[in-house]
Amino acid sequence: MNKTIFTKSQWLIASLAILVLVGCAKQNAQIVTVNGKTMGTTYSVKYLPSDGKGSISTQQLTNLLDERLIQINQLMSTYISDSELSMLNDAPAHQAFPISEETASVIRKALELSELSDGMLDIAVGPIVNLWGFGPNLRPEKIPSPEQLLAAQALTGAKSFVLEGNSVIKSNDDVYIDLSTIAKGYAVDELALILESYNITNYLVEIGGEMRLSGKKPNEQDWVVAIEKPISQQRAIQRTIVIGNNAIATSGDYRNYYEEDGQRFSHLIDPKTAYPIQHNLVAVTVVAPSSMEADGLATALIVMGPETGKELAERENIAALFITKDEDGFNEFRSTAFDRQVKVIQ
Repeated sequence: MNKTIFTKSQWLIASLAILVLVGCAKQNAQIVTVNGKTMGTTYSVKYLPSDGKGSISTQQLTNLLDERLIQINQLMSTYISDSELSMLNDAPAHQAFPISEETASVIRKALELSELSDGMLDIAVGPIVNLWGFGPNLRPEKIPSPEQLLAAQALTGAKSFVLEGNSVIKSNDDVYIDLSTIAKGYAVDELALILESYNITNYLVEIGGEMRLSGKKPNEQDWVVAIEKPISQQRAIQRTIVIGNNAIATSGDYRNYYEEDGQRFSHLIDPKTAYPIQHNLVAVTVVAPSSMEADGLATALIVMGPETGKELAERENIAALFITKDEDGFNEFRSTAFDRQVKVIQ
């Protein structure tokens, strides 16, 4: 068996495609940068300190940001054995398992996006993801059998659990909820709220490529981000854009995958087939008011595929950039909302 593995740690990303900050010149000494590690990847906060009432030191702010990320991980990580989500996944079926309002709100948003995408964003797809080796379990020695996939598929989708208030009732002991498609975006939004609570309105928050931006850089310069070209062996820029006071997320299948016996398996799973996506849509970038929404929508749209994804973006007024690949190279499609809301520099 000839297997080549490309892991998240090797590419310093937790999932999905990276958005790269560009144009932050060294002479902008007024910009303060805070960096750290979280969610199996890195985070970065760049901001202009507020001068008025309620200002905070860099060290104090760093402590608050780190504490908040630890709290969110302790609630929603599947890699922490005693996190709230891990305990929910270990809980027995047919019994109400109480969860925090915070986790319930994230699950509620995921269910909303699942309904919008006809189930293609499925936070209960974990049993299938784990079979393919993209969860916290070890990568399998061989690809799953059709029988294994069919059994796992029975545990997924809207039928697998019910959210009642702040309690979850699982339909089967083995139902496994995974918030990785939306939790990073939620964490970005939470860090932005901390900044704003200290009157910091000019900032860029980024976790593993998911971003939220507000205000300007020094001298009234725009924050500029780059959409990465969806190629796995090198870093290159597809587009540089300005998104204003919004969030941006990209989902792609070109970083987190493995190859086995010459066949490529992406971490992006189609819940309806139980197999990694096979279409030619390789990356989707979404711009939205919140990072949680952008994060979830980017995943939903790429799993849906080029045609169905484009239809949803147009129907629901989603600002999205689709990149497909064929034998001639990459092709772009920009939704009407993307062209209206986003300034493309190059």
